[in-house]
Amino acid sequence: MKKFKKIATALMAVSLVFVLTACSNAPITSHSTGIWDGLIVYNFSRAIIWLSKAFDNNYGIGIILFTIIVRIIILPLMIYQTKSMKKTTEIQPQLKALQKKYSSRDTDTMMKLQAEQKKLYKEAGVHTFSSLLPMIVQLPIIFALYQAIWRTPALKTGHFLWLELGSRDPYFILPVLAALFTFFSSWLSMKSQPETNGMAMMMTIFMPIVIFFTALNVPSALSLYWVVTNAFQVVQTLIIQNPWKMKHEREEKLRAKKEHERAVEKAIRRAKKSHRKH
Repeated sequence: MKKFKKIATALMAVSLVFVLTACSNAPITSHSTGIWDGLIVYNFSRAIIWLSKAFDNNYGIGIILFTIIVRIIILPLMIYQTKSMKKTTEIQPQLKALQKKYSSRDTDTMMKLQAEQKKLYKEAGVHTFSSLLPMIVQLPIIFALYQAIWRTPALKTGHFLWLELGSRDPYFILPVLAALFTFFSSWLSMKSQPETNGMAMMMTIFMPIVIFFTALNVPSALSLYWVVTNAFQVVQTLIIQNPWKMKHEREEKLRAKKEHERAVEKAIRRAKKSHRKH
């Protein structure tokens, strides 16, 4: 499941440039109609402009504030995802035991394995595709943000620091920052897992590269969104999925389990010794 999530994320990032180039270039105005143009993209544009007014129409700050608001809104989904991933981690020993038990590759055995895994997921309260929800939610936001900037003249020609928001970053600073924050976010998530496999390590390195080259080909406003959202993700991970805290909790849980097992063994020995005396 984790492999699928990482691969799906990479494919979506790669396809983003191609999808966005097919979008309409007609300006967004109060006369725009339809659910996408009139309701979503237009209101994204209005929200960014409204947030920018408090900072002397600085649209870069408007985009940063808009991004933070979006991340706060979807924070419950991210917390839900984290809890689901934690539950999945906790049942890894049982999953490995099932895979060992049903190691044959014939159809009947594989069907039994799938049935047992499904039962285990249900008992543990794990929803298989819950980790994909935040990604599914964020993808339309990225599309709508691109459209809002590209199709709103004020935003498209707006400036922030050294950036022209409707054009690519000429110094590649935002693509580098987006890649770095993506790496740190993925690395922290990987560190929070009890085991690290080669696939997870490869995707931790591969995803920032994908984000970097994608950010090179989109307006700097979208790169700015990626920088802020991934920086937010790093802080969020440190708070609700801190790998060092989770490692300490696992060690404490393992220590308590071993102490309990030793206490049980000691009680059994005492009972046997008492039984022999009688």
